[in-house]
This record gives sequence, structure tokens and C-alpha cells, in this order.
Amino acid sequence: MTDRVYQAGETVGVLTTEPLGRSGLGVLDYRAPEGGCGDGDFVEVPLGPRRVLGVVWGKGEGRFDPAKLRSVARVLDAPPMRAELRAFLTRAADYTLTPLPAMLRLATRAPGLADGVATRRVVRLTGQVPNQLTDARFRVVEALRDYGGAAVTAVELAEAAGCGPSVIKGLVKIGVLSEEDAPKDTPYPPLDPSGKVRLVGDQVAAGDALAAAVAQGGYGCTLLKGVTGSGKTEVYLEAVAECLKAGRQALVLLPEIALTADFLARVEARFGARPAEWHSGVTMTERRRLWRMVAIGGASMVVGARSALFLPFQDLGLIVVDEEHDSSYKQEEGVLYNARDMAVLRAAIAGCAVVLASATPSLESWANADAGKYLRLDLGARFGAAEMPKMQAIDMRADPLPGNQWISAKLVAEVNARIPRGEQSLLFLNRRGYAPVTLCRACGQQVGCDDCDARMVEHRFLKRLVCHQCGATKPVPVACPACGVEGRMSAVGPGVERLAEEVALRFPDARVAVLSSDLFGSARALKDQIVAIAQGQADIIIGTQIVAKGHNFPLLTLVGVIDADLGLQGSDLRAAERTFQLMRQVAGRAGRAEIKGVAFLQTHQPEHPVIRAILGGEEEAFWAAEAAERRAAGVPPYGRMAGIILSGPDVAQVFDFAGEMARRDGPLRAIGAQVFGPAPAPVARVRGRHRVRLLIKAEKSAPLQAALSAWVAQFKLPTNLRLAIDIDPQSFM
Repeated sequence: MTDRVYQAGETVGVLTTEPLGRSGLGVLDYRAPEGGCGDGDFVEVPLGPRRVLGVVWGKGEGRFDPAKLRSVARVLDAPPMRAELRAFLTRAADYTLTPLPAMLRLATRAPGLADGVATRRVVRLTGQVPNQLTDARFRVVEALRDYGGAAVTAVELAEAAGCGPSVIKGLVKIGVLSEEDAPKDTPYPPLDPSGKVRLVGDQVAAGDALAAAVAQGGYGCTLLKGVTGSGKTEVYLEAVAECLKAGRQALVLLPEIALTADFLARVEARFGARPAEWHSGVTMTERRRLWRMVAIGGASMVVGARSALFLPFQDLGLIVVDEEHDSSYKQEEGVLYNARDMAVLRAAIAGCAVVLASATPSLESWANADAGKYLRLDLGARFGAAEMPKMQAIDMRADPLPGNQWISAKLVAEVNARIPRGEQSLLFLNRRGYAPVTLCRACGQQVGCDDCDARMVEHRFLKRLVCHQCGATKPVPVACPACGVEGRMSAVGPGVERLAEEVALRFPDARVAVLSSDLFGSARALKDQIVAIAQGQADIIIGTQIVAKGHNFPLLTLVGVIDADLGLQGSDLRAAERTFQLMRQVAGRAGRAEIKGVAFLQTHQPEHPVIRAILGGEEEAFWAAEAAERRAAGVPPYGRMAGIILSGPDVAQVFDFAGEMARRDGPLRAIGAQVFGPAPAPVARVRGRHRVRLLIKAEKSAPLQAALSAWVAQFKLPTNLRLAIDIDPQSFM
């Protein structure tokens, strides 16, 4: 579709970032300003007494007298939003049933969009050379020449030359330097795709196939499945290189910010420069720069979190979703979307290749490859001399422990054997904090959050109880809040902090590192700890699921899973899949260098089918069995589901409204869908609001979004109730 240009006074439709009314519609009619505007232009428009950000979305509907319409206040000095991104936002909004203004906010999360192009005062050499220069002035000239003609500020130049600002001013005065305004946002260094790496075995064919898919152009999705340590990154970087050769842009999504340090170093080693970064740890200044450079082609490769999908790429040629199975790709608040699925959608609209990479793919991706919708490439062996770790179960029924210990004698012996050899051991427990429950031994009361139906978790390092639902904290009580008895409060069960306490007692001479997201004040601190571990500055690593996210610790040869049964509890339909993925990923941290690794799973259910599948390594058999169960039940990926979450301050009102919705389910019954509930959400109260769920189940081919829209449109939501629709829910909390 060709973007249109509108003359002054013509009616244009502007999508604003402000939701209007309960429908959330944000496209309003305005008159084009003096000088006109075009589709995709970023504009500022009056809305009531305010001016708000908007994008020209197309020709106005013309339902109002043009003479009565307000005019666009101004067209912003920002690269227009391309038709491809506007189409993506529209399709994503339709799929997730999200109001368009909320989608637009995801695509405009860069500061200073309304401020125009930011500038800074820079100095340059004029070419005039005086007869004589002082030593300080000579250093300034040489320093500027070292910059290769790049513009630098006077402060940067003075620092590089080791002189004061007065020296710079003196050179400007005599004409050796000139001062001028230059854009503050500069292009990123170009990446050189000509370098080669040596691929071996399965890597060669996989790398060639991915490069060919990118060179061919057009949409295509590939599942790159490779065991941990098999070189998936180097293989998909072949596709990135091909994309860069074609002059197009590449986006690589990572599930965890802590992964970026090692990955960026690998990209720099391969392409000679660092790519652009987009995640929560990036400064506001860098966000503005990246947003603008991506839009004008000044950034050829972006490495980012899930929100990087909404950047305004000028010519997107490749999207890679690394660790595509990871649950952190699902946005669970605000706009509810799965970045893996949205990556496939954006690639289809942009006409580019998409690679989903994982050692343990999601069942959705496995099923799409099995059905022939995705190309599948397999890497069956680790790179170089490294071998997959041997996996064994420790039957905790035969090795009972005292009530205050969680590390079995077998695991203790294995750790002790490795410390003198300079090898590292990882003890994994997917539970943050010190203890999941604090209870009174006098009356049995468990300490809960005042605003949520959740037990508070003791974080002994913080000396606080923390609610993992809303983030509320309170001191650890001396006296029971219920019965008032002092000295009987007790921590029950282990978290990683309590495990660290036991490790300190049982391995007093060992260097211990704890990896848990809540123990680090910044992303940089977490990255630094991961780098220190990789360099051998710890003997024992204690970690939550953050350690399973692709880290490479060359000295790590032992993994001990403290409670392999933890993820199998509950009724989540993805419990088996997630446990299998997590255990295989954690075990895959061991033996990634020359020394073969081993992984032990402490379990009370060694005969459980999932535990047996993990130990046996029969991955295809596991996926096939899991797929057969899901197919028989008609649930994703062989059926469709949507979650409806109602919340409000009055539990009776929330239940009554949910019950009324369940009774008036005509639009859903018309497509053969079933409504389950209402029922309290597993965490039934969060931040003082009671939460009730309805679950919708339909056949794979059913037009679920249209039916949901018609169903919800029947009801007028009371002002104190909130309703959220979660298409393809990943969690049932």
C-alpha cells in the first residue's frame, strides 16, 4: 500500500496514544496542518486541553463537518512510521484484542520524540595550521586527528588531550578549530559480515540453510533445535551475516538481560563492532538514539528484549528468537502478548526470515515443525570435544535428610570431589528468597500479604518478607500477627538464600556465588557476577532459573537439582513441558568444555514419566507423547484457549458479573466454544483487588477473537471492575 500525502485542510485520521472511552478507539479526525502531512507522520494533536502524540493512520472518516475539526498542531521531526509497522500493530491488536492506542504506546517508547532531532555543540579541524603550536594545543590537534574526522564535544576532546577547556577555546579563536551544532544521535558502527567462523558437522548444513533462507528473501520460519552447547548461536549468526550483506537489518531477541554481555562479545568478535542494544538496562539517551537510528537505517543489528519487536525498522531482513521456549517472552501485564508469536507475525508482514532457536523448543514450535509449517534444522552434538552431561536421579525416599537440610549425601560427596580439582558445581533451586513460608509454631498461622492472597516469602539478605505478586514488603515479625505469641515464628521450606546458608556450613572453604534476580540492584551487577563466575571466581554456584538461560561456565562440571519435583505440582497444562525444558536446560550448563559433566536430580518421584524422560534423554518421544495428550484434550497447540480475568475491590460483585458473563455465552457457543468458570484465580487477590477467571476453549479453526469481541460487547463494565483478555494464556495465575 502506497502512503498518501494530505494537503492542508484535508481530513486525516490520527491514531493517538490515548485510549478514548471503553472501546479504546484512538483514531480521530483532524485537519491536515499548513504544509500538509502524510501517512505515518508523527504528529502532535489537541485532545481536550492537552496536546498528545499521534500518528497519521490514513484518510479521515469524514463523519464530521471539516470546518469544525481541529487542526493537527504540528508534524514532528521524526522518521514517519512505515506501513509495515502500522500493519503489524493493527494485526497484533486484532489478535490480542488490545486497543490500538496501547499498541502504539509500545511502538513509541522512546524519550524525546516530540523534541525533534537533538543536537550537541561539537568541534572540528578547519584545515588551517598555525606556524607554531604549544604542546597542549598540539595534543588537541593530534587527538582530534585520531578520531578520524568524527565530531566530538569540547569536553570529550579536552579529556582525550589531557588539557583544560581554555585550550580548546583558544584554538577556536585562532581558527584552527570550528564549532558547530551536530546531531546528538549518531549511527552505530557498521558491522562487517565478511568474517568467517569454522563450522563443523551439522553446523555447516544448518548455517548454509539459514543463510540461503535470508538470501532468498521473503517470509520463512525455521526452528533451529540443537542440544545445549551445540553452537546454535554461531549457526544463526550465519543468517545475520547474510542479512547484513544484503544491506538489511537484523533483530535478535534474548529472554534475559543478563545474557547480553557474553552475546555482545561474540557478535563483536564475529563482526568487528557491537550491535545496538534495547532493553530495560539501556539509558534513556541511548533509547532515543537507537529508536531514531533504527528508523533511518543507522543501526544494522539490534539485540533486545521482547519490546524490541516494536521498533521502527527501516528494512527488517531477519528476526531471531533465541531460547524461544522461554516463558519470559510472554508479557503478562498491560498488553498481553507472546513475543515469539509476534515475531513470526512481524516477519510475515515484513517479508523476512525468522529463526526460532532452542535446545528444548516449545510444544507450539515443535508441532508447527512437525506439521511442516516451519523448516526444522537439528544440531545433534556439542561443539568440539564437549559432550552432553550424564544424568542421574537421586531417590530422596532412600536418602532421607534432617528437617533443616536439603543437599543429599551423594551430592555433597560429588561437590567435595570437584573443589580440589578447580571445577565448579551448580546447585539449582527454582525458588527465590530464604523460605517460601513463615508460620507461627504456636497457632499455625502463615504470614500472608495484606493486599494479596499470597504467602510472603522471607528474604533474609534483605531482612524482609516480600510478596512475589505485588512486591509489598514488611519486617519479619517477632510476634505472631494472629496470636501475638513471641519467639515461635519459623521459616518453612528452602529458597536459594537458605540453600546458601546450608552450603556455607557444609562447604566452609568454598567460594560461593548466588544467582537470583532479586539479589542484584542493577542489571550491570548481575552481568558482572556472571562474568566473574565464568572466569572461575566461584567454586559453588547457587541459582534459580536465571542460571538456565544460556550461560556458558567452562569450569562447571556438576549440576545438582535440589527439588526436581517442584514444577510438577499443580494442574497447569504446561507443567510437564516446563519441567522438562527447565531440567534439560539446567543440566546443559555442565560439561560445556573438555571435561565431561554430570547432572543429578534429587527427586521423590523417580518413576514419574517426566523425570524418566529427562533422565533418558528421549526428547522426541517426550514431545510426541505430550502432543498426543494435548491433541486428545483439544488444548494448545491443537486447540485454542483464552483467559478472561475480572478484578475488583468487592469479591461478590466480581463473581456476580463473571457469572452473568458465563450465562450469556451465545456468541461463544455459536462457534462451538466452551466457557469454564467463573472460579477464583489461583492467586485470588492481588494489590487489594479480587480476581476471578473464566477460561474459554475452542477448536483450532474457530474464529475466537471475533466471538470474544461480540461476547464482551454485550456487557457494560462497572467503573470499579477491570477486564483483561489473554489470548493463548501461558500462565493460569
